[in-house]
Amino acid sequence: MRWIWIDKFIEFNSGSNAVAIKNVTMAEEHLGDNFPGFPIMPECLMIEAMAQTAGILVGEAGGYKEKVILAKINKAVFHNYVRPGDTIKLHANIESIAAEAASTKGKITREDETIAEIDLMFSHIDKNLAGKEFPEENFVFTDLFGIVLRASGIDAPALGKSK
Repeated sequence: MRWIWIDKFIEFNSGSNAVAIKNVTMAEEHLGDNFPGFPIMPECLMIEAMAQTAGILVGEAGGYKEKVILAKINKAVFHNYVRPGDTIKLHANIESIAAEAASTKGKITREDETIAEIDLMFSHIDKNLAGKEFPEENFVFTDLFGIVLRASGIDAPALGKSK
């Protein structure tokens, strides 16, 4: 099963920047187990939400032809908690992009408050791991991501199979 940690894109500028939203609810099973009595969204899932937001931005810049994976967390600073009932915005900007990799700067906000700053590095694995063989199908950009993109009004080609 694949978990999608963003609900919708509210801004998407190809090759440049994107803003996605995530509505945090008590219906998410992990919140009941994380700090019982004081549920918060785990920081690792905020990083994953940013990786999905920025990774889709990077993948779209290359026409979703590359298998884009998170390679490195350059920076992850958290300033506050995210709790059920919160809506967070994930702001992602491409800093640099090349055939082998891309770097992004990100910020998570709740209303006007900065919750986290997350800078990531992505690898285009087909270009970076010479001699390694990967499936022809793009197992990174599955149709689940296509559903999020199309629901956000963003043109998305038919992406790979959902896992």
